[in-house]
Amino acid sequence: MPAARFLVETRSVHMAKKFPTSLPGTPRPEAAQTLLALLHAQGEVARLSEREQLFSSLLDSVNAVLWAFDWEARQVLYVSPAYERIFGRPASLVLADYNEWRDSIYPDDLEYAERSLAQVLLKGSVEDREYRILNAEGQVRWLSDKCYINQQREGEQRVIVVGIAEDITEKKQLEGELHRLATTDVLTQSSNRRHFFECAQQAFDSAREDGTPLAFLLLDIDDFKQVNDSYGHQEGDQVLQRIADSGKAVLRRGDQFGRIGGEEFAAVFPGCNAQVAEQIAERLQREIQRLSFSHGDHEYGVTVSQGLTALSDEDESLDSLFARADAAMYRAKRQGKNQIVRG
Repeated sequence: MPAARFLVETRSVHMAKKFPTSLPGTPRPEAAQTLLALLHAQGEVARLSEREQLFSSLLDSVNAVLWAFDWEARQVLYVSPAYERIFGRPASLVLADYNEWRDSIYPDDLEYAERSLAQVLLKGSVEDREYRILNAEGQVRWLSDKCYINQQREGEQRVIVVGIAEDITEKKQLEGELHRLATTDVLTQSSNRRHFFECAQQAFDSAREDGTPLAFLLLDIDDFKQVNDSYGHQEGDQVLQRIADSGKAVLRRGDQFGRIGGEEFAAVFPGCNAQVAEQIAERLQREIQRLSFSHGDHEYGVTVSQGLTALSDEDESLDSLFARADAAMYRAKRQGKNQIVRG
């Protein structure tokens, strides 16, 4: 039993004994009634204080911002203590000026954050808002910010929006890492086979639908087995990494590049005809030829064979482009390696 409640009940028993109420025909003294009323009020105050302390402790422990916003006045009416932890700014500032919150939103997300907040007027609630903020130290934090229209009393004109903004930065970082692991070749940090062909399929479908050009390239390192046999697999891994770096450096933004096999890489060039794609492949060929490797006192280089093809009206699937590029690459091998063959 809380101390305040115990004290009140003890005093009440004591006063009841001092001023008994059960004597027939004996009115309770007015002073005793007043004192009992005061003691009762004191107990109520103590209980309220306990509840307030409990509520305050709960708010302090929640890592999410509870907030209330007057829509018409554009005024923040309340933010919970987590605001200062997540935003890194005094709550008094946002209570004085709503723009403190608005200005902290990551610039690329501001339009979405405002548009999605306005949806609450139409829907009554919006529970799928996620956007970034910049805290006082310039760190990017992700928020999941759910909001609801508070129930209006009849005839009331004020629209009060209430919500809860949860910090989901760690969750987003984990999602990003899981996506990276699922789509990236661990050794070369380029797209893995599954992710590359997913992206290539999307590019193929878009090109067919829009009637735009598309080119497909396969690349295989010449005599890569000799590198592994002569210098070891660690040296071979370094060759693969440098080839991947060259591919990422030469290709344009929007092109897709990935490792699809042991020493085999592929690229897709959306919006690119065969002539332009061949120019890119030639730059890549020269870039790889300039690479220099060393093992002990021995220096060596590597070359690649490339097969290149472009989308035609007869191509009904990505497989047809892949097959032509693959056949062209093997022709490059048979014709002496270190060259580009169009298929």
